[in-house]
Amino acid sequence: MKRIPFLALLTAAATSLAVPMNAQIQIGLDSLASKAKESVNISLDASMLRLAGNFLSKSDQTDNPGFKKMISGLKNITVKSYTFAEEGQYKAEDLQPIRDQLRTAGWGSVIGVHEKGESTDIYTKSVDGQIAGLAVVASEPKEVTVIYIEGAIDLSGLANLAGHFGIPDLPIPGVKSDSKKTKGVQ
Repeated sequence: MKRIPFLALLTAAATSLAVPMNAQIQIGLDSLASKAKESVNISLDASMLRLAGNFLSKSDQTDNPGFKKMISGLKNITVKSYTFAEEGQYKAEDLQPIRDQLRTAGWGSVIGVHEKGESTDIYTKSVDGQIAGLAVVASEPKEVTVIYIEGAIDLSGLANLAGHFGIPDLPIPGVKSDSKKTKGVQ
């Protein structure tokens, strides 16, 4: 996945303070798992995220005090990523039901980067001027990744998620990611 779209995603999320409603989308890509040589399937609801936050050791809380607080504002993290041995083992149409959901009322495309054979789209769901959901749909010839985060997220909070729950480490200028410090939840 390209790093540049994540920077714009982070900028779009910077003003989010609260999430007033459920923005849940359905990611139905399970049929791709049997075709993939590698797969990641992470689905954490609010109670699992709180439990994960409780596993942080005292030293981790000192190194990264905002991590546990940031997790408490989330309702859901879903990551589905599939890597294929050969090109052509999935079709662009496999991602269409997800994109269709992200074109409904409240959702808006923040970034769309489309190069030959690669595509990254970032969407946000806004409710009453607040961001209620973030979604990334990325595809390459041999890889498909969908990341969905529901809940209150600010710029530093999203940077703190990097390296955890299957979310890649994000090199964000001016914002220090603490992913290497936080060892309790990965």
